[in-house]
Amino acid sequence: MDPTVSGLSMLAGLLVLLAIGVPVAFSLGLVSMGALFVVYGPFFLETIGEQFLGGLASFGLVAVPMFILMGAAVASSPAGKDLYEALDRWLNRVPGGLVLSNLGACSIFSALSGSSPATCAAIGKMGIPEMRQRGYPPEIAAGSIAAGGTLGILIPPSVTMIVYGIATETSIGRLFLAGVGPGIMLTALFMIWTIYSCRRQGLGLTELSQRFTMRERFAALPRVLPFLAIIVAVLFVLYGGIATPSEAAGVGALFCLILVAVIYGIFSKSWKFSQMGGIFRDTLKESVMIMLIIGASELFAFALSSLFITQSIAAFIADMDVNRWVLMGIINLFLLVAGFFLPPVAVILMTAPILLPIIMGAGFDPYWFAVILTINMEIGLITPPVGLNLYVINGIAPDISLGQILRGSLPYVGCMVLGIVLLCLFPDIALFLPNLVMGPS
Repeated sequence: MDPTVSGLSMLAGLLVLLAIGVPVAFSLGLVSMGALFVVYGPFFLETIGEQFLGGLASFGLVAVPMFILMGAAVASSPAGKDLYEALDRWLNRVPGGLVLSNLGACSIFSALSGSSPATCAAIGKMGIPEMRQRGYPPEIAAGSIAAGGTLGILIPPSVTMIVYGIATETSIGRLFLAGVGPGIMLTALFMIWTIYSCRRQGLGLTELSQRFTMRERFAALPRVLPFLAIIVAVLFVLYGGIATPSEAAGVGALFCLILVAVIYGIFSKSWKFSQMGGIFRDTLKESVMIMLIIGASELFAFALSSLFITQSIAAFIADMDVNRWVLMGIINLFLLVAGFFLPPVAVILMTAPILLPIIMGAGFDPYWFAVILTINMEIGLITPPVGLNLYVINGIAPDISLGQILRGSLPYVGCMVLGIVLLCLFPDIALFLPNLVMGPS
């Protein structure tokens, strides 16, 4: 069968399965098995176990459930509420300060959890009702948190960066460092837009009359700073060569569990030790989901290669006689469309191994490209038809329609597109820190 026909057939089958609600891992697995049957006949069964389990046979994957456990511990506690309140006290004198507090809380919480849906849920449960109570339109209240939650897959420690590193055999530590500058840049762009929009609409002016003393502001920090210290400690042992990503993730998860138990279980009595079981249950569910996608994606990649689809795509793109920036524009458009339909982990596992040699052949840095790819995935989290963050926000605020949430998040999509443009113009935004700490790649 012609590779083009084979590729289109597999794509059509995958989209049909996804459209009728089959989970991503099972959709990938079923399409892969159908393709392998065409190539090998009934003997394809001999290859399934080897390819599926081979995709999971990486010690680096141990870091994934550890970072998920770290995030689940924080998400189950009132840490998000404390973080939100602390930032509100420091930013209440700025126009739209409450929205800025939510965005800041999202950026920090996402660094702790590494999960966009968890960030949306934790900050949105407190932030959306508070913003609406103070007169903010539902579009701004919901859209800002939906967008802020996307930072969870960019700001380290990031599960998607770990998956990219394993899929492309690149340094996870360098990938984490490459995400710091762009993460700060996107947070700043979100906040700049928020200040401009709120000032133009006259929003948040009532907050200016509320004053907090410096003592009240500092009083909100003790519960927040220990969790920030964990982020710093994890990054320090990782980049100091003291521990591997898996070891750093394990220690970070342990300390998060201890802090939650001590700060909220013993001192404030706002968290019950019986909730510990829920933390491990949520960790297990999300970890198994990601592992299934990883294994199924490995099987999918093997099927693509067996039908010469991967080689044909790579050859087609490589033979395009176009400027390398035009090539990058085409790749960005492809990633953007893929992110509309598939979760970030699935897109990264299916596309990164194919695209990496192409972008390196065009003279682009693989760590810079990881950031570009991740921002494209962030856009997919707040755009239909999948738009996971949109549905999370709609679930915690059902009286706000999906259309309103989408309208509120679209300006932040523009900020992300601007961020990609800035990274293309100034790649050192992503590369300066890893090159400074770990030397040139």
